[in-house]
Amino acid sequence: MSGDRQQALLGGGDSGRNFAAGAATVPDAQGEQPALIRYQTAAGAPWEHGDYSRDDLIQWLVNEGQQTKVLFENPLKPETHIPKSIGTRPATSLTFSNVSFSLKARDGTSKTILEPCHGHFEPGQLVAIMGPSGCGKSTLLDMLANKKTAAYEGKDEILVNGHPRDHLFQRIAAYVGQEDVMPQHWTVREAVDFNQQLKSPRLRNVPAEFRSKSVDLLLAAFGLSGVAETYIGGDKVRGISGGQRRRVTLARGVAQRASLLFADEPTSGLSATDAELCVKALRIIAKKFGVLTLVVIHQPRVEVANLFDQLVLLTATPGRMVYSGPMDEALNYWKGCGYPVPPYSNPTDVYLDLITPGGHMDRADQFVAFFQEKLFPGLKAEVDQKKTEKGLTVVAMLREQHEWQQSAQMGPPRIREKVLAVPFHQQVGVLLRRKGKITLRNPSAIVTPVLVPACVGVLLGVMYTGIGSKPFQQRLSFVFMLLVRICLGGMQLMPQLIEDRKIMKYDISEGLYSVPAFIVVGVSVDITLSLLGAILSCTIMYIFSGLSWQYFPMILTWAVLNFFVFDSFFACLAASAPNLQIAQVCAIPFNSIFMMFSGFMISKNSAPAYLRWLFEISPIGYAIQSIFCKMAEDEGVDGRLVIKLYGFEEGQDQKGITIMIAMAVVLRIWQVLSLKYRNNIQK
Repeated sequence: MSGDRQQALLGGGDSGRNFAAGAATVPDAQGEQPALIRYQTAAGAPWEHGDYSRDDLIQWLVNEGQQTKVLFENPLKPETHIPKSIGTRPATSLTFSNVSFSLKARDGTSKTILEPCHGHFEPGQLVAIMGPSGCGKSTLLDMLANKKTAAYEGKDEILVNGHPRDHLFQRIAAYVGQEDVMPQHWTVREAVDFNQQLKSPRLRNVPAEFRSKSVDLLLAAFGLSGVAETYIGGDKVRGISGGQRRRVTLARGVAQRASLLFADEPTSGLSATDAELCVKALRIIAKKFGVLTLVVIHQPRVEVANLFDQLVLLTATPGRMVYSGPMDEALNYWKGCGYPVPPYSNPTDVYLDLITPGGHMDRADQFVAFFQEKLFPGLKAEVDQKKTEKGLTVVAMLREQHEWQQSAQMGPPRIREKVLAVPFHQQVGVLLRRKGKITLRNPSAIVTPVLVPACVGVLLGVMYTGIGSKPFQQRLSFVFMLLVRICLGGMQLMPQLIEDRKIMKYDISEGLYSVPAFIVVGVSVDITLSLLGAILSCTIMYIFSGLSWQYFPMILTWAVLNFFVFDSFFACLAASAPNLQIAQVCAIPFNSIFMMFSGFMISKNSAPAYLRWLFEISPIGYAIQSIFCKMAEDEGVDGRLVIKLYGFEEGQDQKGITIMIAMAVVLRIWQVLSLKYRNNIQK
């Protein structure tokens, strides 16, 4: 790494990427604290030296957080100086040309949603994409963010630092959609720290407080310091407000250490005040961390619009560019086109009135012509020029950052040139901690899988009290009911599984973790609790029944085997079905078939010949057959008559166990594939 680059990264100047070594930490009279002085040698991080004060670095970060909080709490103007942070992101520009979107109808005709758009944005800029409904502004953002999933016609060229986007684009880009999808029992701090842990490899030699204080800095930038320990909340849990929840989602995107941030209508549904707070936070982040931020926004009020550096304005039917340039030059442009903005008017209101097709002030076609005549030639020339300027590729950014961390002896792990920033075991660890905390805080997460089955076990146990002393035929009905209860217990977890799936889809779309990691954690926690509930229910029912304890190990073993098969089945349905209602509807016929062809309700002898193959795939059927045959051995002639009546066969245990294990494995594989490829977020 060159000396100049190392100096820019590690200390001195405007970069702000300086690490402490006994530096003063009191802000100066202008409100900025002195730069932290780092040893200028390539080796030896400040925390490796005897004269280094660990508290100085932490205090410096605390001061930076306090200054950021002051920035957020006070009026922010375009000219307000926002000092760079220690965590400035790698400089990343975005250049695009011929970005268009057309859909092909069934009759073969093509419908144009967005005509070719061009542009170039520099690192640290805050860009507003505005236009009337249907102009394609969200479509443009999705295409730039590489989130468009619908098939479309068009040949676009989108470059990052002059290079085409590749599979590692997600490592430097974050996308914030219109929904705030997070666990309700999460705290604000945990939500932001979650993304940071999964996007920032753990550095062995860096103080743990450094990560914590960097989260504090983000919370301060988004005005969330006061609610850091408050639940996210939702329709079932009281938590933060809608505006604060929106800012948490944005903070999570920035916590991913993204150099590019795409936000789709982050102010929609918010009050004017909350909308201003969101955009104010985005400006602070853009300038402090050097994040190029593109925001789709409707008609903001004047104070909000003035916070943007650049404006891209589109008209509708189809989407066409009518302006692309600095926000503070838009007024003069409109005046030069012969449509000056009246005094005391909100400029964005006037812009939208003039470019909305069908409106009483509709001048959309004129402004498209003005754009082609006045702005497009210069914009096209700029775009063509920027295409030739090659900066760092994503791989080069990752390598340079790794080299810098090594030179500073931070103890970075081996560089990962993959979409996921951290290895599988670390993904599992972070997810497991989140799952554990959320489960312990949510009473229903424990009551539903553990206490409800136990209570049902008591109820059914009371109904079958003393059944062990009654005739053999009646005892068989108890065994059947016990197994049915265990098998159906997994259905009650389907609502939670589908809710977790929705959260997972949003996390996966941002490249936070893998589907297998999500399943491993879900199986570890959910199945453990559900299995505990199933064993409790089985044991309680058995105690009430008065049956001989010599049969209990066998019955419990078959009950657990059936539990795993049916739990896999319900998990597979929850992963495949588009919603809870369809999942439950699909579960009913399969449950009915397995139980009807278990050999108890319909015997093998009485079933139609063309349906007898169903007995071969009924998990509960193998359990009942094995248990009944074993119990019949102690009943003499009566037992043999019952076995003959039902058509049960001895010696089928190994076959049954093999089929049940195979079914569980196949269903789990199906679950993995469904979680990965079905019900994905559509754009």
